[in-house]
Amino acid sequence: MHAQALQLLRFICSEIAKLDGKRVRDLIGSPLEAAATMGNVEVVEEILLSFPNALSLVNENKHGVFQIAIANRRVDVFNLIYQITTPHHLLLAQRDASYNTALHLVARLVGGTTDQASLHLRSCAPGAALQMQRELQWFKVVEKLSRPQDQEQRNIFGKTPAMIFTESHENLAKEGEQWMKDRAHSGIIIATLIATIVFTSAITVPGGTNSENGKPIFSERTGFVAFAVADALALLMSASSMLMFLGILTARYAVQDFLSSLPKRLIIALITLFLSIIFMMMAFTSVLYLVFGEEKTWVLGLVSSLANIPVLVFAVLQFKPIFDISYSTYGPAIFGKRGDRIIV
Repeated sequence: MHAQALQLLRFICSEIAKLDGKRVRDLIGSPLEAAATMGNVEVVEEILLSFPNALSLVNENKHGVFQIAIANRRVDVFNLIYQITTPHHLLLAQRDASYNTALHLVARLVGGTTDQASLHLRSCAPGAALQMQRELQWFKVVEKLSRPQDQEQRNIFGKTPAMIFTESHENLAKEGEQWMKDRAHSGIIIATLIATIVFTSAITVPGGTNSENGKPIFSERTGFVAFAVADALALLMSASSMLMFLGILTARYAVQDFLSSLPKRLIIALITLFLSIIFMMMAFTSVLYLVFGEEKTWVLGLVSSLANIPVLVFAVLQFKPIFDISYSTYGPAIFGKRGDRIIV
């Protein structure tokens, strides 16, 4: 069905191409604008391949196809710019009725909760902090493709792109700050509890100490070495997690921090917290082995199996947030050439 729709589109374009120039512009203008607004990259690509001059078409707001894609955050449509040999800054230099460049458009946060572009942004980047990160990624890539002087260009209201970005993203930045701090508050409490538990376990070693030399009674057993290593690692990981969460709570929360600094801290904090839980459970299992040994293996096996439950619960609850943040920060860039066909 999809292939048939594309064939029909190509046939329609070939028929329209037989008409005179004015008639062609009238027929393809609205479909091109609608496709760019909705993010239908295949329709936009076919129209541009059939009618290269469509790049110069603008709507009533004097927005070209890439300005429309930027305003509606349609990354697939915007990536078509990499399949065009025309210098990119020329495609983004078009000014609209308010004298806005592409940088001004990308600096403006998309509409409210009922706006389709806003809903698209929220679905692509769950969480206010990740939405802020995605907005910064958009701004950076358009800034890179635009002319250097466009960064200081003012629109009809006398505002530069940086001024518009700061003003329009003020509330989102506050939401992102609260989003990060809520997770940091919860995480630092858990990390502190784990650090307290494992530190206490290190002082009051299982089995007690020898009254004559002060050495732990179980020090010669293999299980005690496993306990000591796991307990030390749990303490180190929980302390590291505490420091990273503290770094999030005391951050300055400048707009640029949402691009990489804050997400990196949160990733490290969550991973080290997860590792501290794993090592804490390993230390707990080692203590059980020292106490029961081979005498009551069923007790050791049962409790050791149940000790995996906290690890699994944390993994299930936190896997998606960690994956989303890691993918958004370190994953493949969403911008770049996606097709081999040269449009013009």
